[in-house]
Amino acid sequence: MKISTRGRYAIRILLDIAANQGDGHVIMKDIVRRQQISKKYAEQIAMQLTQAGLLTASRGPRGGYRLVPPAGEVTVLQVVELMEGSLAPVQCLETAANRCERRSFCMTLPLWVGLGKVVREYLATVTLQSLIDQAPQQPAGSEELLL
Repeated sequence: MKISTRGRYAIRILLDIAANQGDGHVIMKDIVRRQQISKKYAEQIAMQLTQAGLLTASRGPRGGYRLVPPAGEVTVLQVVELMEGSLAPVQCLETAANRCERRSFCMTLPLWVGLGKVVREYLATVTLQSLIDQAPQQPAGSEELLL
């Protein structure tokens, strides 16, 4: 299991918005500058996050993005599953019905089931807010949270 740039960038975009939205919206130009992500790629990711209900977008002079649920209610598991799909460590566990011909006698199946469970349980405990709270201190004179 490897998290793609799409998954990693989605977390960074959400963190940036959560940390910088205050009472308003965060504009994409600022997000891509702080996160050093191409605007086109960031907009694609933001659209997917908006469609999933994690972000709201507005146009106009005060437009931009806002996190819909509180940062403490958005888990990394939600974001990664949205962007990546299955987090199964092996292909035979990617669907609910394990159709592997070896499943009834596979000696390694419990290993992979356990690994998948540990990863999912851990990511379910990590929220955007917990990541913000753990963020290293910003350099002196820095006005924005650079994640």
